[in-house]
Amino acid sequence: MEQKSEAGPMMSKKGLKKQQKEAEKATKKAQHKLQEQRENGNENQPMEDCSVGRYGNLPLICSQNKIEKCLCQVKDLTLEVSDKFVCVRARLHTSRSKGKQCFFVLRQQQYNVQGLVSVSETVSKQMVKFVAGITKESIIEVDGYIRKVSQKVESCTQQEVELHAEQVWVVSASVPRLPLQIEDASRPDSEDELAKVNQDTRLDNRILDLRTPTNQAIFIVEGGVCRLFRETLQSFGFVEIHCPKIISAASEGGANVFTVSYFKTTAFLAQSPQLYKQMAIAADFNKVFSVGAVFRAEDSNTHRHLTEFVGLDLEMAFNYHYHEVVDVIGNMFTEIFKGLRDQFGDEIKTICKQYPAEPFRFLEPALRLNYPEGVKMLKDAGVEMGDEDDLTTPAEKLLGKLIKAKYDTDFFILDKYPLAVRPFYTMPDPSNPKSSNSYDMFMRGEEILSGAQRIHDPDLLTERAKVHGIDVETIRSYIDSFKFGTPPHAGGGIGMERVVMLYLGLDNIRKTSMFPRDPKRITP
Repeated sequence: MEQKSEAGPMMSKKGLKKQQKEAEKATKKAQHKLQEQRENGNENQPMEDCSVGRYGNLPLICSQNKIEKCLCQVKDLTLEVSDKFVCVRARLHTSRSKGKQCFFVLRQQQYNVQGLVSVSETVSKQMVKFVAGITKESIIEVDGYIRKVSQKVESCTQQEVELHAEQVWVVSASVPRLPLQIEDASRPDSEDELAKVNQDTRLDNRILDLRTPTNQAIFIVEGGVCRLFRETLQSFGFVEIHCPKIISAASEGGANVFTVSYFKTTAFLAQSPQLYKQMAIAADFNKVFSVGAVFRAEDSNTHRHLTEFVGLDLEMAFNYHYHEVVDVIGNMFTEIFKGLRDQFGDEIKTICKQYPAEPFRFLEPALRLNYPEGVKMLKDAGVEMGDEDDLTTPAEKLLGKLIKAKYDTDFFILDKYPLAVRPFYTMPDPSNPKSSNSYDMFMRGEEILSGAQRIHDPDLLTERAKVHGIDVETIRSYIDSFKFGTPPHAGGGIGMERVVMLYLGLDNIRKTSMFPRDPKRITP
């Protein structure tokens, strides 16, 4: 018997049964969708968005308007500003959403703070969803209230407060897929079970790698080294000079020099500003220093060598004895070390979280030993070497450990090197023909400065060049620069990146070079 539908013609029992099954299927599908909405916190989602105008993507900033708006620094978000309304622009470090709220972390250099956006009368579910979908490393601007937390946020530097967001705007979005994760690049080496980032990946993606709190702190400290170097020497009466980097002859001789095409001839990249420092002394500047690039074409793939580094160089005229200069350099280093200790405590603490190291120890005045004393300490420790042999790298490191154990200092000066192991322009020791008026300075058992009294008499300089088998005509311009009367002088050159590496106790100089250059890397 057929039944007649109120909505249309008569339907067979088979057709009616099929319709009922489809209706049941649609009902189940609707119930399933409703269940999903409930689990995701979207039940009874309002059609209208109460947060319109409080979140979204800002137009590209093209300097079209001048806006008077005070942006707070993350490091200043403390209990002192609790319950105050602030605006912060920083990177989105991480985010995690659950239900009607989303926690996120804002990062600004080595400082970070936890943020929270949750559904309220002024914050919609759409806004929470938008914040949860912002890609990591995007730059965002957040307006909200600083609130005191009941339990410290251990994962952030600002542990006692969090930012409750009222507005969230994306200033510059990052692509979703990152070549490395900032969290992975920030982990200490001791956390073996978790993912880390190797050195080549870091350097290939240096822009991201430099964003880690540790790297931010390293290069703030490095800037401090340069500033303290300048300020200390200026307080000692030094004048800063700027020396050419394109020169007509190798500054220090040898093959370790980069050759460049210079119009219709050949030029070289300076291995050192020494000649020009000495010329400045001959020109009566008396005390000079220079901060600039130094180039070394050495095929050395070690933890402490670069083909381009920042040289901190100084030269000084003295009255009667080159120790006048050695004392000044030693005092300069102790002032730099004190400045780093007293002014960069937060940065050093941040670095030590990822790269633990013993605090740098030094004496005031700096410890100074003669070369034979250092050789004796090494021989007593079982090292076989001659009295006039130069120190090998392992011997330097061992001597650093021996001196640390005996004198409790990571910085020391080794004076009176054998004449045979020093360059031709080094002044011989008048009381010992096998010795010289030269010195090296060390941090944690590694050399960071090599210096000497320079020969300022052209005749003696010519004689010493011949002893070293150097063709005098190839250095004629250097010798001639002393023909018009030059005061006795001494100085030295320092590798900035090496100083920072050793002061912080890091294991590789590439960590202290923002964009390192070595025999295998010239990018980025």
